[in-house]
Order: sequence, then structure tokens, then C-alpha cells
Amino acid sequence: MTAVLFDFSGTLCRAESTESWLRAALAVTGTTLSEPRFRSVANALDEVGALSGGAEPSSVPEELAGAWAERDRDAAAHRAAYTGLARQVPLPVDDLYDALYDRHMAPAAWAPYPDALPVLQELRERGVAVGIVSNIGWDLRPVFREHGLDPYVDAYVLSYEHGMRKPDAGLFALACAELGVEPRRTLMVGDDRAKDGGAAAIGCRVHFVDHLPVDARPDALLPVLDLLPKTRLPSA
Repeated sequence: MTAVLFDFSGTLCRAESTESWLRAALAVTGTTLSEPRFRSVANALDEVGALSGGAEPSSVPEELAGAWAERDRDAAAHRAAYTGLARQVPLPVDDLYDALYDRHMAPAAWAPYPDALPVLQELRERGVAVGIVSNIGWDLRPVFREHGLDPYVDAYVLSYEHGMRKPDAGLFALACAELGVEPRRTLMVGDDRAKDGGAAAIGCRVHFVDHLPVDARPDALLPVLDLLPKTRLPSA
């Protein structure tokens, strides 16, 4: 293996809780809710799947079906889909809907898994190329920069920038091409067997991790290192 492709949400990083997300948006807009009302709103937002990176909606309203289908291929559709889901929940001020969407893109809304940075650092030490392949409707690069992960990433292949989404084999092929590596010598690491498993169609090996809270998954990425050469680059 000469390269590793990683998924973003649920693999290298995890979104904050719905409660934390809502509190941040309330603070930005200067809105206050009683604690019982806060818990009720947070539960309702969770139920409709309004937090990107959080729980999936159990159902999508018919009027949002088009935006939902295109959410990872188009930034405007992504915003329309998730703000539309949030609007199913009555909030005291209209500005909160945009504040919620903006918050989910903030670096502070994401936490790397404990082993993400050590694994990326070790891959760099071994001379293994790293790419990020994500179904997403916004630019996640600021998240990687803020959390110190960006120096260890050689390429970002984001669905909305290419108009295709996993499991489309074309997205994985683009990542391999950007890294200049052969798919058969590339490992894809993700948490979604259906979407991330699409890399196998072009000959990549695939390794899965569970999408768990950060504090419940301290070392699931470490086995990735056992699948790769242990040779390190010579010191300068």
C-alpha cells in the first residue's frame, strides 16, 4: 500500500452533539430558551436529522426531496436541504436556521478522533500519501487546518466540488489520480460500508471503522498502520 484514503465524518472526525450545536447557535444570535424548551428543541432537531454529520432523518419532506438528493453534489442544495429540515422545528427567531447551518461548518463543531493525528503523522513518516474522500456540500479544509490535520493531507476530493458522490467509483479514481497512486496499492478507510465500500470497484482495499462518539472510539484507526509498510522515510 502506497496511499490511504480517509472518509471525514465518522472516520477521522465527529460532529458535536445536537445540544452543543444548538447552544452555539443560540449564543451567536443572542437567543435564550428555558432549559425544558431547549431540551425539547434539541430533541426535535435530532429527530428530523437537521444536523449534518448527526443522525439521518427518518423521512424527508417531499418538498425537500430534490435538495436532499443533490445535497452532496451541490453546495446550495446542501444548505437548502439541511436548513429545510431544521425549519420543520419552530424556533423563536428566524436567524437561528442560518446560524445552525453555519455552525455545523465551523471547526469548533468537529472533534478529531484521538488517534487521527497520530495515525496521519505516522503515515507521513512512512511516506504514505493521504487523501480525504468525503460526501459533503461544504469545504472541510478549515476543519483540518484548525485541528492540525491539514499538514498530513496530500489531496482533498470532496463530492460537491466534482458533482459526484460515493459510492461512485469515479470519486475514488479522482483521489488516486490526484495522489498519483495505483488503486490496487491504495487503502480506503471509512465508516459506511455501502458508500466507502465503492472504492473496491476500482481495486482499492477497504477497511471500516465504527461511527461512534469520540470518547468511545480512542484507537480504531491504529489497525490501519498494520496494513501498511513499516519503512520510514530517511531523515533529512
